[in-house]
Amino acid sequence: MLNHPKIFERHSMKRLIQLVLALTLAGGVPAYASDAHGGKDRSAEVAKYLSDLKSDNSVYMVTHNIDFYAGLAKGQKPKVTLVTCSDSRVQANMFDRAPEGDLFTVRNIGNQLATAEGSVEYGVHHLHTPILMFMGHSRCGAIAAVGGNYSKESPAIKKELDTIGIPKEIGNLEGVTANVHNQVSLAMIKFSEEVAGGDLVVIGAVMDFADDLHQGAGKLHIININGEKDPAQLGNISALLAKNKPKPVAAKVEKKADAHDKPAAEHAKPDEHDAHAAPAAHH
Repeated sequence: MLNHPKIFERHSMKRLIQLVLALTLAGGVPAYASDAHGGKDRSAEVAKYLSDLKSDNSVYMVTHNIDFYAGLAKGQKPKVTLVTCSDSRVQANMFDRAPEGDLFTVRNIGNQLATAEGSVEYGVHHLHTPILMFMGHSRCGAIAAVGGNYSKESPAIKKELDTIGIPKEIGNLEGVTANVHNQVSLAMIKFSEEVAGGDLVVIGAVMDFADDLHQGAGKLHIININGEKDPAQLGNISALLAKNKPKPVAAKVEKKADAHDKPAAEHAKPDEHDAHAAPAAHH
């Protein structure tokens, strides 16, 4: 019944009114209570977040129509396999207003290929995304750790940090940029056939929410396309992609057999056939 536009609109408005009333009547969050060990009781924080989660999800449900969800239910055909950092400050809505169905997202510390190879392969080989993008970000904690001393971290964390190949004591922004370039290079080696065939474009990007590049807070910077790092070239993406487009392979034209042409065997001399003939078996 909700497929009818007017019924769906009335239903959505009713749910929004109920949601607004619920939020208005909601009480404050109690202060943290100390536990027996002198730590903080996080239960109030968890309860508050779950309450917010349900409220936000309710808004999401009523601000998208049935056709939107039906489209998602049919399956996925994403445009991008996105490898980004797990950092909570970096989210898809910063550069894609409708990421549902657009992005096959892989997250790990340091936006790496090495620690998520299977997931990245799935996006490229099974979902056939035309773009593989590695996105770093300003003020990255993983880069800060690798640029310093992370020997006291747990074995699991050290294992993931060990695969970020940047110099020690490097600045954070420089380290973020170097790491993105490294990931693009590694991906171009791994997916060399897809890149050479024009089926995949590998992109490196930096989400600069801290305005460390002084071009505006929250700007997404494209810093590498298939190994090209020159800002002048990156400024004209269409021309760059056209230049990298594989040249079509000329089809081989087979010569049709002429009616007067004789099979090669007919031109061979009898003794030439006899010379190559296998010797008769002796009984």
